Amino acid sequence: MFSDETEMRNVCRCVFLLLAALTSFTGALEVKYAQLGETATIKPPRLDRFRKYYVYWQLEGRQPEDNSLAWRNPSGGRGTSSDDQWKGRVSLSEDSLIIKDIRETDFKTFVFKRIHGSDTSSTKYKLLKLTVSVHPSTPLLPGDSLSLSCDAETHGGGDPEIHWLNPSGEKIKKSPGPLTLKVTSQDSGQWICVVANAKKEATVSVTVLDLSPAPPHPQYTSESWPLTVPCSLPAHIAWQQIKEKDVQEVHWHFVPESGLSQMLFSLSLEDPPTWKAGQNRELRPVPDPMKGNLSLTRSRGSEEDQGDYVCTMTFKNGVSLRRNVHVKVLQITSSPGTQLISGQQLNLTCSIGQPKPPDLQLKWVPPPQSPRSSAASDRRLGHLAIPEVGTGDGGKWRCQLWQSDALLTSAEITLKIEPRLSSWMLVVICSVTVIVVLLLILAFVVYRRRQQRSTPLRRRLCKCKTPKPKGFYRT
Repeated sequence: MFSDETEMRNVCRCVFLLLAALTSFTGALEVKYAQLGETATIKPPRLDRFRKYYVYWQLEGRQPEDNSLAWRNPSGGRGTSSDDQWKGRVSLSEDSLIIKDIRETDFKTFVFKRIHGSDTSSTKYKLLKLTVSVHPSTPLLPGDSLSLSCDAETHGGGDPEIHWLNPSGEKIKKSPGPLTLKVTSQDSGQWICVVANAKKEATVSVTVLDLSPAPPHPQYTSESWPLTVPCSLPAHIAWQQIKEKDVQEVHWHFVPESGLSQMLFSLSLEDPPTWKAGQNRELRPVPDPMKGNLSLTRSRGSEEDQGDYVCTMTFKNGVSLRRNVHVKVLQITSSPGTQLISGQQLNLTCSIGQPKPPDLQLKWVPPPQSPRSSAASDRRLGHLAIPEVGTGDGGKWRCQLWQSDALLTSAEITLKIEPRLSSWMLVVICSVTVIVVLLLILAFVVYRRRQQRSTPLRRRLCKCKTPKPKGFYRT
C-alpha cells in the first residue's frame, strides 16, 4: 500500500512537471543582435504592475537556483551573478537585462522567467553577432572607392533584412555582399546598417577629406567694414590626416572682375606650416593653419577687393579640393560731393556695383541730429535724394545691407554742411573788404610821402644830367 502511494505521487509529480514544461514557454524565440564591445539591452515583455512577480534572467538550461545572471523579488531585493564571466558586466534596468562590453562568448540564448505563485512563464532570446566594417580605413579623398560590409548571423527562419542609411538619412538598398561606391564629401559622416526584422542598428563612421562648404552667398564688405574670406577644414578633420594623404600644395588666388589671376599666398608644408605672401593686397592669413583655418582677413575692405578668391588644396594623386568665394563691396557715392552748403540738393547712392538680389534690402541710417532720422526705417532704396540739405544733415550717413534679420555689411560717408550766407552777413563781409582796401591805399600814400621827405634838397633842385660848378667862365 505504501509503495502504491509512492508511485502515485511520483506519477503526479511527473505529470505536473510535464505540464509546467509545456506551459512555461509562452512565446516564440526572439532574435537580438549585438556588436563586440558594445552594451546590449534585452527588454522583456511588460509585466502587470499590480501583480507581484519573481523575475529571473538565466542562460538556457539553467534553473533560477543555479546561479542566475540577474534576479529580483517582489519586495525589491535584487542581485546579479558573481561568476567571473559576468561579474560587473550584467545589471537590471527595471526588468531589462543589460550586458556591458559584449564578448565573443556572450552570443548565447538567454531566458527571461517570471513567477507569480503557481503561474510561471518564460521567454527566450537568442543573441546573435552583428559585424560592420569599412574598407579601406578612412580618411578618404573624393573619388576614392569605399566598401561597407554588414554581416548578421542567422538563426533558423531565413536571412535578416538589411539596408543602409547614408549620413543624410537616405535609405540605400543593399544587394548581397558589401555596399561599394565612389565617395564624395556628402558621404562623410555616420553610416547606419539597419537589420529591419530585428530592429537593430549598427553605426560606422566614414571620413572624407574636404574643405568646408563655401558660403551660399557672396561675402560683403565696405571701406568701413572688416573682410573675411573663409576657407577651412571641417572640425573633425585634423591637419595630420591631410599630411598623411600626401598633400602637395595649398594656395590662394585672386581673380578681380577685370584683370588676370593673382597669387596671394602659398603654404609651406614644413613643420610648422607657414604662409608665404605673393601679391600684397593688405590681406593676411589666420595664424596657425594646423588648426584647420585657412581663411584670409582684413580690418577694412576696399573697392579693389571685389572679385573671386580661390582656395585650393592639391594632393599627390592629382585630386584638388577647391573653394571659390565671391566678394562684393558696398559703396556710397555723393553728388555733388561731401562738402556742401546749406540749401543745396544732395543725392546719395548706395550699391554693390550691380542690381542686388531680391532677398537683400538696403537701409539708410542718417546722423542722429538729422531731421530725417524718424523716416530712416522706411528708406530702403539704393538712391536717396534730399532737395535741400541743412546743417543737421552733416555727419556720418550709413547704408546697411540686410538679408532677412542678418546684417551683412555697412558703408559710411561723412558729409560736411556749411551754413548759407544771409544778406546782412554779405553786407558785413563787403564792408570789411572796403575798409581793408582803403587802409591799404592809405598805408601806401603815407609810405610814399615819407620816402619823399627823406630825399636830400640838393638832389631835388638839380635835375640836369651833367651839372656845372658855380663861378665865372670864359666865353
